[in-house]
Amino acid sequence: MIRTLIGATLACAMASPVAAQPNASTTSTWPTRPVTLVVPFPAGGPVDLVARLFAQRLSEKLGQQIIAENIGGAGGMSGAARVAKAPPDGSVMLFGNQGTHVFSQMLYKKPLYNAAEDFAPVSVAITNAKMLVTRKDLPADTLAEFASYAKANHDKMHYGSAGSGSATQVSCILLNSALGINVTHVPYRGTGPAMQDLIGGRIDYVCDVISVTVPLVESKVIKAIALLSPQRSPAMPYLATAHEQGLKDFDTDGWNAFFFPKGVPEAIVQRLARAVNEIVEEPAMRERLEALGLSVPAPDRRGPEVLDRLVRSDLVNLAAPVKASGAVAE
Repeated sequence: MIRTLIGATLACAMASPVAAQPNASTTSTWPTRPVTLVVPFPAGGPVDLVARLFAQRLSEKLGQQIIAENIGGAGGMSGAARVAKAPPDGSVMLFGNQGTHVFSQMLYKKPLYNAAEDFAPVSVAITNAKMLVTRKDLPADTLAEFASYAKANHDKMHYGSAGSGSATQVSCILLNSALGINVTHVPYRGTGPAMQDLIGGRIDYVCDVISVTVPLVESKVIKAIALLSPQRSPAMPYLATAHEQGLKDFDTDGWNAFFFPKGVPEAIVQRLARAVNEIVEEPAMRERLEALGLSVPAPDRRGPEVLDRLVRSDLVNLAAPVKASGAVAE
């Protein structure tokens, strides 16, 4: 049984808050100048799209410009490292995910930072579901047919991802392991190039977030096989989950969250957390996110303590299946 256990983790996440001493002279009016929001993936991808939605609303709510800065590479680790090493003054923050804070620690021999110790967690913003999609002419329409085809043709098949160590790669790693197949990985610099090659038939499948895959499936340029989530999605309600298709309890749901560098004053952390909470409760913002196939966690599953516990729990819960896959990133 393979699960990310996000729901269970968030439900019980009541760990001690990240220690930081507020300084009234620096936190009472934060932010007093523009703030950089590092997006650790290329521009135009699904993470970038959502990050820029938040940047726009945070700029309006906080009264200072939030500037999105794309720093791709190493499955999101390059951008996250920029934040981990930034001054802890609230001038730089990260829109991170499982790629930056979980999988980077498992797949790379020498990660650029300690994900559990080098950041000040702020808030879980959204959770996302992923989908197994294939080139449109792959001779399989169900998960069972896909597994059968892959077992017979694994030596000539390739799957793509947004990069080594990315959540898209690990989703396919977990799927391959559950199905008992071994297929060659082709890393790309972002989701866009991977999808272009999938559409062109140069790779066979991708495990990506539904905000990316649904429009392409509906345009019939790629094929949907299974939703890699515990429940069906309103964005594509007719697509059966992997669980429904016989892969019991399979779940690769992921999350996106805000982080500061370690040492940012607690008052700044709390102010940003409140702003994010208010934004995701706005009907217009929630409607926009849900239209992308994204979900907003309940209020008690968002804050700094919850996010801290979520990162640490995922580092433990996902270590075994990722290690068992034998996957590494260079």
